[in-house]
Amino acid sequence: MNRANPALTEAPWLRALLTGIALAFLALFLLLPLVVVFTEAFRRGLLPYLAAIREPDALAAMRLSLSVVGIAVPLNLAFGLFAAWAVAKFRFPGRSILISLIDLPFSVSPVISGLVYVLLFGAQGWFGPWFRDHDIQVIFALPGLVLATVFVTFPFVARELIPLMEQQGNDEEHAARTLGANGLQLFLRVTLPNIKWALMYGALLCGARALGEFGAVSVVSGHVRGQTNTMPLQVEILYNEYNFQAAFTVASLLAMFALLTLALKALLEWRFARELAHH
Repeated sequence: MNRANPALTEAPWLRALLTGIALAFLALFLLLPLVVVFTEAFRRGLLPYLAAIREPDALAAMRLSLSVVGIAVPLNLAFGLFAAWAVAKFRFPGRSILISLIDLPFSVSPVISGLVYVLLFGAQGWFGPWFRDHDIQVIFALPGLVLATVFVTFPFVARELIPLMEQQGNDEEHAARTLGANGLQLFLRVTLPNIKWALMYGALLCGARALGEFGAVSVVSGHVRGQTNTMPLQVEILYNEYNFQAAFTVASLLAMFALLTLALKALLEWRFARELAHH
């Protein structure tokens, strides 16, 4: 006769200790930095805060960061969707290599990726003379910033989609195919509705990472004020110039976006969980 296994319980003091340690780490490494950023940003009041935001270099950095995110995220959406579809739906030689390459940016320093693009597209790089002869500037310009950002962020969408698409399998696609659906109809009416929340979640993470990227874009930007400085680079320059008010003001905008990302992440997880429950 088999007896049910008793439920595992922890001593109250152990639960309290583990909870306390977790809360202490959150307070020290997450909440305290956020409090410091907003405290320093608003130390002199609202008007100086708004004046720092309206400063021309700060506005240029915001526009550039949003431009980079606006280009990099759609590119990574396309790559992540195609890569996840190939990995999850098909078996082909080199599949494991593709999966490993998708994870490559997680193990390579962003600074190294920036240096690679300098070696490829810089004035003395492999393709630099050709681009110079055709009056195309990649490094120290928007294309270089986009390339560096795409490299460090392209795993996020694919890594959200691959497990979900593997779990879902191909049954619905096969059924739709037997009913006469073509490739476009298959994607729009079967595949896309099943992955829409994961796709949005991956895009959200990709955008957050792209907006906060520092190392790779620092190498390829040239640090030209008002032209190639993104928001993280602008924070560094202002801080090095001891302009702490302006530095923390720009940093607070990045923090606000991070908090907004966290809220949207929670919303997407809730909607995705509800959808799974209804299925």
